[in-house]
Amino acid sequence: MVRPVHAPNLPEQRPASFTPDSRQAWVRLLLALLIGSIGGVGMWAVVVVIPVVQTEFAATRAAVSLAFTLMMFGFGLGGVIAGKITDKFGIVPAMAISIAFIGVANVLAGLSTQLWQFVAAYFLIGLGTSATFAPLMAEASHWFERYRGLAVTIVASGNYVAGTMWPPLISEGMQTIGWRTTHIGIALVCVVLMTILVLVLRAQIGDDKVRNHANARPPQVDLKLSTNTLTVLLSIASISCCVAMAMPQVHIVAYCGDLGYGVARGAEMLSLMMACGIVSRIGSGYLADKIGGIRTLLVGSLAQGFALVFYLFFDSLTSLYLISAMFGLFQGGIVPSYAIIVREAMPASEAATRVGIVIFASVFGMSFGGWVSGVIFDATGSYAAAFANGVAWNALNVGIVLTLLIRSRMNAVKTGPGFAT
Repeated sequence: MVRPVHAPNLPEQRPASFTPDSRQAWVRLLLALLIGSIGGVGMWAVVVVIPVVQTEFAATRAAVSLAFTLMMFGFGLGGVIAGKITDKFGIVPAMAISIAFIGVANVLAGLSTQLWQFVAAYFLIGLGTSATFAPLMAEASHWFERYRGLAVTIVASGNYVAGTMWPPLISEGMQTIGWRTTHIGIALVCVVLMTILVLVLRAQIGDDKVRNHANARPPQVDLKLSTNTLTVLLSIASISCCVAMAMPQVHIVAYCGDLGYGVARGAEMLSLMMACGIVSRIGSGYLADKIGGIRTLLVGSLAQGFALVFYLFFDSLTSLYLISAMFGLFQGGIVPSYAIIVREAMPASEAATRVGIVIFASVFGMSFGGWVSGVIFDATGSYAAAFANGVAWNALNVGIVLTLLIRSRMNAVKTGPGFAT
């Protein structure tokens, strides 16, 4: 009875069968990370060009920040669409559509003559960029078993690698060839490099089929909550932490410009923040394997709030570099923790859908946070109130996560010491 079940993996039937956690899996993972690092440019280009575009179109900070808001909305919506395409046709067709959107939309952004055209172009950029995050993470989860958590966090780090390498390049491009030509250059670079990488990935994947979770373990954490209730709570928590997260990530460049340090210094801080976020994001995978997703999320949320408070009291150039590094090191593991919690507390058959919903909520939080921080700045003339607003939203996140942790501990005691093993 055992041999027929495993027959598709027998050498005589599939000599080139893919083996999870193999060297080939790591090659695929490296390709996915590179694709995400290049395609993730759309999330960070708009942050760097906000001050210049505001001057170009004589607009308010809030009006220009709407480009980031719609980009993130496109990113969240596109993740759902690209995920469905990936489930039905595979990751390669989804990435092909992504490349087309990224290329065309960046050209449109560079050619825009009115602010609404620039904002609309960034919505399309968000749609294209979306395939480089959630769908790639889902795809990578099928390549690994033993190191699945680590693999997912590595792929998720692609957008932070993008946030590390792209802002300085875009800042330099704006100063030398202008923001419009820089966007057209981004289009060319992304189309060429991503096409090459996706073709190599396609050759690596071959005819392998996406495996299902029919034999996956049942939920390891019992919160005594329905999946719908838990999804709502995680979504609210995700929105809260990401509203707080958006303040430094979206406005640090403009903040440095307002303080007189220049947008180049702000771009460097954003790059430093993302570099430290890579360490945090991957490290959270190891931590979650030791203490679980809920505790990992709580650690990240408390640390993020701690870093935000420092922004309220220190604004010298040196202190901003240090705080930005600290903020990146603290917050990088927060978003992947939601996916880990879903996998721990919900049936595997619902994991992809539930993760998609929670990630969409995080995208909404980032987009709303970026926009509302601009509104607060326009109303008050400074970012102090915007940072305080971020701290308040972060506190809401901590409250929800603490509630989930208490419920998990109570139910673990009721069920017995072996429940969560």
